[in-house]
Amino acid sequence: MDRPSSEPHTPVLYQQVLSALDPQPGGRIIDGTVGAGGHAEGILERSAPSGQLLGLDRDPVALPLAMQRLERFGPRLHLRQGSFRELSAHAAAVGWQAVDGVLLDLGLSSMQLADPARGFSFQAEGRLDMRFDPGQELDAAELVNRLPESELASLIARYGEDREARRIARAIVAARPLQTTTQLAQVIARAVRSRGGRIHPATRTFQALRIEVNEELTALDEALPQAMDLLRPGGRLVVIAFHSLEDRLVKRFCREASRSSEERPARLRLIHRKPVRPEPEEVNQNPRARSARLRAAEKIEAA
Repeated sequence: MDRPSSEPHTPVLYQQVLSALDPQPGGRIIDGTVGAGGHAEGILERSAPSGQLLGLDRDPVALPLAMQRLERFGPRLHLRQGSFRELSAHAAAVGWQAVDGVLLDLGLSSMQLADPARGFSFQAEGRLDMRFDPGQELDAAELVNRLPESELASLIARYGEDREARRIARAIVAARPLQTTTQLAQVIARAVRSRGGRIHPATRTFQALRIEVNEELTALDEALPQAMDLLRPGGRLVVIAFHSLEDRLVKRFCREASRSSEERPARLRLIHRKPVRPEPEEVNQNPRARSARLRAAEKIEAA
């Protein structure tokens, strides 16, 4: 799970994102995870005086922060609360049929992680919540306290990629009800306390619960084809992933779309053959960048 940075709104891989998107005056770019507006600010500055940006975020807390940071761009900025899994609908709502770039900075923001009330971190006590959108019904407490042991183990193994999933699920069920992040982390730590490693034994379980609560992989799987369809020829898709499940999904989508066959021409050109990783200097300044992987592709002109 991503660690909070010393600068809570530091955008990850900032220069690399701008280079890959290559925003231009008159262009239209969608930031599907606008957060506090760090990447969006750079995009709007680079695309002056006439480039526009549509910023989306599921978290209603993020949008006022983005507006505060970006209000100087006036009518060039459009902000909407919502998920990038409805990318096409949000674009249509502002009258956009095609765009020049789509950015998805996936995972958890440092702001969310740093707020104990959101329940994303076990570093401080908070309710087991983990919802990007506080308005949705399903939260982490529901999963932890209601799922059958076998389903809980499957969830932790699938989305947390934890070999101790069965043991962890068994310990959680035995300790129910669990209401706080620290309670859950302590139960997991006791269950697998013999395991070494540099990450806390609860890290993978927290990741798995967060992914399930927010349907993160399903949303990404639905968003990528929409992004490709929205892009004009020459438009860029840029995705930053923070764990292997996301990155594999993006890698597979981009590679398949970049291959041509007798039935289907290629639709994307890979900008980078391998994912772009942060330089050591960035990781030292912003530890959240440590696990970031950026992939980028360009829409190909239809034959």
